Amino acid sequence: MFGEQRYGNRIPSEREHQVIELVAQGLKNREVADAIGTTEHVVKNYLRIIYDKLGLWNRVELALWYEARRQQVPAHA
Repeated sequence: MFGEQRYGNRIPSEREHQVIELVAQGLKNREVADAIGTTEHVVKNYLRIIYDKLGLWNRVELALWYEARRQQVPAHA
């Protein structure tokens, strides 16, 4: 899988979106775990699933993915 073909089109769950948002804010796995009330191991599993769903490789790509989509959402008055 190369180029655009590697990017997935599956949609993250609500809980996965929470993890994505916290990681994009720069939190470490331990901090994400504390914020959502789980363990660091569970957060690592979430990240593996998220990377697979979105066709991403690491936290930096995930943060960029999040920011790109966040900017696409129109602001509500």
